[in-house]
Amino acid sequence: MPRALPIFFFVLLSSTPLARSAHGQPIALGYSGSGISSDLRRVIEKERLWEKHGLNVRAVYFLSGGVLTRAMAAGDIALSDSDVPAMLGLGVSGLLDVKVIAVTINRLEHYLVVRKTIMKPEDLREKRVAVSGIGSASDITTRMVLRFWKLNPEKDLTILASGNTPTRIAALTVGHVDAGLVSPDHLEKVLATGCCRVLADLSELPMDYARFGIVVPTSLLRTRRETARNVLKAYVEGIHAFKRRPDIVMEIFKEEGIKDPQVAKGVYDRLSGSLRENPLPEVRGMQAALDSLPNPKARGVKAEDIMDTSLLDELKSSGFIDRLYGR
Repeated sequence: MPRALPIFFFVLLSSTPLARSAHGQPIALGYSGSGISSDLRRVIEKERLWEKHGLNVRAVYFLSGGVLTRAMAAGDIALSDSDVPAMLGLGVSGLLDVKVIAVTINRLEHYLVVRKTIMKPEDLREKRVAVSGIGSASDITTRMVLRFWKLNPEKDLTILASGNTPTRIAALTVGHVDAGLVSPDHLEKVLATGCCRVLADLSELPMDYARFGIVVPTSLLRTRRETARNVLKAYVEGIHAFKRRPDIVMEIFKEEGIKDPQVAKGVYDRLSGSLRENPLPEVRGMQAALDSLPNPKARGVKAEDIMDTSLLDELKSSGFIDRLYGR
């Protein structure tokens, strides 16, 4: 049942007249989560960058990275722009040969929010921690952070699959769980309830980490390479618009419920600084993501084996990125 809903939406979208427009063969892009996972893509949509680069992209939402990976393995989506660690898990498991062709944010961006009675990491022992789904990026990174604090995710506490960020916030607010990751653009909402506090800003951890980016089946790079290149053009230009057109992003924040201008500016400054002009996959961040995977098969995988920088190298060499920034 979890896969049926996304597949249904993909079929529905692909069968509409709009999906058969002059902008080429439809391409289904999967994503999970909200906020960071969707803000850049919404800028791309508002600026009509898909159409500018000859693309007919239809974004399909999935409740968690685990469901997202199953959709790609089944061929229901052609690419993903979120939950890189979960997609890496798909690759190392042997279910589908995939490549990371861009990393838009190369660090952890979420906050670990806890009930007010929890003052330090050790207080998480015997508590309940919410993630979107088992095997999702929120699950993988939560476990990695717990191990960083010398806690055993399997023995010292309980990890519960509770759904996306709004669902985790609801569970935190009523006390069904004691901790969970919250994205920057949802932080003020949960703190305003008075239930919780920030235990850690994960961006302050001393590590590169391939958290958000574009993952495709390796076969797509052979059969639809020009499409993949144009997708990257749209993302690179979208990052430029995000950085240079804060008015567009502020409008998106308002639509997402961030009404306080000061809060919106703080979120914008954080995300704008994290988005990379040239979102090239880098070995250190990719290896950190691979090393965080629970699958034992990931131990023998090198970052270079599961990333492909050739398309972004071509865009850089052509001057596409430098022209955007007037260099």
